[in-house]
Amino acid sequence: MKICASTYSFGGYRSRGIGFMIEKAAELGFDGIEIVEGTFDGSDDVKVAEQVRRECESKGLAVASLCTGADLLYGDPEEQARRLCALADVTAAYGASVMRHAVGYGFRGEKTHRSYDDAIKKIAPVCLEVTKYAAGVGVVTCTENHGFFSQDSARVERLINAVGHDNFGALVDIGNFMCADEDPNVAVGVMAGYARHVHAKDFYLKSGNEIDPGAGWFRTRAGNYLKGTIIGHGDARAAQSLGILKRSGYDGWISVEFEGMEDNLTGLDLGRKNVERFWGTF
Repeated sequence: MKICASTYSFGGYRSRGIGFMIEKAAELGFDGIEIVEGTFDGSDDVKVAEQVRRECESKGLAVASLCTGADLLYGDPEEQARRLCALADVTAAYGASVMRHAVGYGFRGEKTHRSYDDAIKKIAPVCLEVTKYAAGVGVVTCTENHGFFSQDSARVERLINAVGHDNFGALVDIGNFMCADEDPNVAVGVMAGYARHVHAKDFYLKSGNEIDPGAGWFRTRAGNYLKGTIIGHGDARAAQSLGILKRSGYDGWISVEFEGMEDNLTGLDLGRKNVERFWGTF
């Protein structure tokens, strides 16, 4: 198992540029970084990717993965596929072997034919086309439990099996299942066998029956409240989920994804230490 820092997790420090993020990731003891498209200028450019790869190597780091958005429910599917295939080339230029792309955020105004099964009919063919191309450049593609719509473990599992290609799997975010009001440990138990990459994340949880706690909190799909925090400090029971993954045989990258109100460098530092400590416990 290796631990990487997501560029997303640097928050306001991202304004200092990718060089700062690489330097800090090395100082904090990470094995690599995860690139989130849009967190620095040129993150989707092959030449920039090659430069970042060299800079990481000079600091003893690897680039673990590239994460990008996509809404495959809307827009031209051929155009979406071309964009994601081009990003598979960028992923390879970074020297990374995993690309996560989002798949959609739910239907908009439709009143019928808006089930997840209807979504799969649109999403799965694009995912299959992209993963076949990515396999040719040595990149695995993943879907993440992300975006409220494609977030429950049962839905993500159905999508992976609908795509039905060995090069397509899951980015398992151990905290994000809470956004769909699913028990994170139960969900990780379902998804562990599909894992090709992992995000470690934690949230505080409050009942939606309580008064809105204010700034920093957001609502889940069922109206409960979540607030990001340092891994191990919240209610996601992160240690238990990491144990599930380890016992399943997972031995890939774990990315520290921090989106709390604490200082981002503190969140990254303590998050990495806790992931390492929790993993060693099992």
